[in-house]
Amino acid sequence: MHTSTHTVLYDPEGLIEAELPLDREPYECLVKAVLAWTGPEALAERDLEQIALQLTGHARAVASDVRRRAAQLPKDSGPRALADVVLREAEGRLSVTIEGTVRCVQNRARLVRALYERLDRLEAARPQAG
Repeated sequence: MHTSTHTVLYDPEGLIEAELPLDREPYECLVKAVLAWTGPEALAERDLEQIALQLTGHARAVASDVRRRAAQLPKDSGPRALADVVLREAEGRLSVTIEGTVRCVQNRARLVRALYERLDRLEAARPQAG
């Protein structure tokens, strides 16, 4: 007897995710605010953990976009090679356990910023149709 109400989607190329635009502006504002922190930790540890989780999820989404855009470029192109380096570094940084510290949150913010910079450069390097 089948009682599950869940549907499992098989999307190995990430096409469903690719159709959803990233809501970039709120995360860029969050990154800017987090990187401006200079004083002692003013937020509770749990609040910092939640911000780190938000930035981690968004970093994974941006990394997916970087990966898709890089795959559209020739394998021997410089922008694609640089994207591969950034993606390897992102994987390593995202594998680090989240902590409820300003340092952890700022590291995630720097990662989101770096991924957006790479995404913008890939967009500029993408061959124009026509």
